[in-house]
Amino acid sequence: MNDRENTNKGTQLRAYLSGLFLHDLPASLVVFLVAVPLSLGIAVASGAPVIAGLIAAVTGGIVVGALGGSPLQVSGPAAGLTVVVFETIHRFGWQATCAITIGAGVIQLILGALRVSRTALAISPAVVHGMLAGIGVVITLAQVHVIMGDSPESSAIKNLLALPRELQTIHGPATAIGLATLGILFFWKILPKSVQRIPAPLVAVASMTWLSQILNLDVPRVQLDSQLFVAPTMPRWPDASMEAVIGAMVTIGLIASVESLLSAVAVDRLHTGPRSNLDRELLGQGAANVLSGFLGGLPITGVIVRSSANVAAGAKTRASAILHGVWILLFVALLGSVIRQVPLAVLAGLLVFVGVQLINAHHIRELQRHGEVAIYFVTMIGVISLNLLEGVGLGIGLAFFLLLRRLAQTQITVEERDGLWHVVIEGSLTFLSIPTLNRHLSNVPAEARVDLDLHVDFMDHAAFEAIHTWRQTHKRLGGEVDIDETHEHWYSQAESGSPRMVRAPALAALADMVRGRRRRETGAASTGRDLKALVEGIQAFQRDGSPAVAPMLTRLADEGQEPIELFITCSDSRILPTLITGSGPGDLFQVRNVGNLVPPYTGSATDHPADTSIASAVEYALTVLGVSRIVVCGHSGCGAMGCLLNGSGGVALPVTVDWLKYGKPSLERLGTGSPVADGWNEVDRLALHNIIVQLEHLRTYPTVKERELNGQVALVGLFFDIRSAQVWMLNPSTRKFAPVTAHSNPAGPSRQVSGAAAH
Repeated sequence: MNDRENTNKGTQLRAYLSGLFLHDLPASLVVFLVAVPLSLGIAVASGAPVIAGLIAAVTGGIVVGALGGSPLQVSGPAAGLTVVVFETIHRFGWQATCAITIGAGVIQLILGALRVSRTALAISPAVVHGMLAGIGVVITLAQVHVIMGDSPESSAIKNLLALPRELQTIHGPATAIGLATLGILFFWKILPKSVQRIPAPLVAVASMTWLSQILNLDVPRVQLDSQLFVAPTMPRWPDASMEAVIGAMVTIGLIASVESLLSAVAVDRLHTGPRSNLDRELLGQGAANVLSGFLGGLPITGVIVRSSANVAAGAKTRASAILHGVWILLFVALLGSVIRQVPLAVLAGLLVFVGVQLINAHHIRELQRHGEVAIYFVTMIGVISLNLLEGVGLGIGLAFFLLLRRLAQTQITVEERDGLWHVVIEGSLTFLSIPTLNRHLSNVPAEARVDLDLHVDFMDHAAFEAIHTWRQTHKRLGGEVDIDETHEHWYSQAESGSPRMVRAPALAALADMVRGRRRRETGAASTGRDLKALVEGIQAFQRDGSPAVAPMLTRLADEGQEPIELFITCSDSRILPTLITGSGPGDLFQVRNVGNLVPPYTGSATDHPADTSIASAVEYALTVLGVSRIVVCGHSGCGAMGCLLNGSGGVALPVTVDWLKYGKPSLERLGTGSPVADGWNEVDRLALHNIIVQLEHLRTYPTVKERELNGQVALVGLFFDIRSAQVWMLNPSTRKFAPVTAHSNPAGPSRQVSGAAAH
């Protein structure tokens, strides 16, 4: 037993060392080459000693790499903290800033211990991206002045106003190498991927530093103490009020935490390895900031630029981040003289590039689609024109305002049909919706019969009072009000004296069930005897889904079913008829089989078609249930159609092959023209033809034929394209399929078919 354990340990050690040398070691060198110039530039832009950036890079790499919860995230000084650190140094001094960094680290340790990391992610992404964009603008405006050979002003607005004066002056070598650095960085992005494996910051900084040395240019360079490890900066408690000091600690601690957590989440999307433990990541970040502040380093956060470079370079474990910190430490100790040769204008060019990258056009487009781009720009402008905290505060304030505004925009429709007034209320119903609610309800005449449908996921007391008071008044005036709650019984429970206080998770739980998420998360691909996934799925329904549908099912149990359609579709697990038709319990009488096939009526002595299961469903649906539509729904990528077209691929499927004989008439029509435009593969075109053929088979049934001629039933053909989640409908007059969109009527003027589309 001991020999076996030793063998296993030896195998694991060899596998680890193999991965280390094949993946993590090369990745650590790439990240090291990216991190050194960025750390130098961020230190210069923050107004801190240059060595502070390198200390933070070493500490972030080794400490967070070893203790953090995001294995592939790389931490160090970040551009996102540049503005607030600059302001902190300007206000309190460098030694006091080191003490504030220690305090910020302690705050992160407390937050990590309290396990509140997920709460930090509740901040609107529009605010976070707007903050980073504002920081990017501030960095860019300041460093442009350094490129021009001058010193930046004290604020972004002053830097912006001073630009015209700077642009009118020729500033010589510093401007030339700063602009050349920018050019290399932007040009590098269009080069082949094989070339881009060499980090662009390294190429730009190294080449321009070398050129400045060769040409012996007289430009300001990095100032680095020759005795780096003799007298480190010792933190000193700030000579300021306690409120100001605590405020600075909280500011740096929260911003560093949010940026680190967002970066960790983003890094998780870049790889398939272990997911991040965000609480542990906060603890690692806090420990690193405490040590960095004590050693005289800048505040530390997780940095997406270095982390994405780490993942792209093939890193597999946290060893890469740790090793990159070791390489930086060795570089500073052994090659400090090289750092002293770097021109400040070159670092300024690098920072301008970083600042521009913080203004992400993709984020702007995404936020515009979600209606939150105003939050982004308000936050960005606030950071630029005021300061970071006030800018973020403006963004958060606008986000809350828009949230309240959206809550007030409840969808309410009022219409009269055949003497009955229909009022439909959808969304969340709160006190903010009361003015709109009262305006719509006032349009209902006195003494009218009203059917009020509540499709709401939340209702507060003020909204209940508004509806209840209107209902009582309307009834006193001789009217009738019937209230029907579709999903959750907010009104009826409030009326009975037991109002609900919070929104139930039922709707979200049902959405999870539709997506099959819970079944997959519990391991649905288990063995046949392992019933865990099935049992847990049922338990989830009993716990979360049942409360949402129980009232409706109770009514259906008492009143019986009254389905609208007989829905014949394929057995394919990806097809959910109730989902694609917007139906609920009791709406669809369903028949599913391989290939959505309908055996034709044979006219035999027994008056049965070849397959009695389909015949019995048709008979029961028409005769007992009185459905007014019969739908045949095929789909893309149908395995039955593939088997019909190409055979079973050598797999023994004798029963299936025999069943597919009812699809052979569809195969014969495959070359006779297409029911859709070009661009569909052969299997999907066969599936489309098959829908038309199966509708023809249905018309061979005497009952179906008779009722269709009398206008009592309509036959509808649907095709579901799984990849695009798009439903196509057959136009009976043109025998062509067209997509069903929000405003389309592909079926033409036929009343019955239009009803199917609307349904």
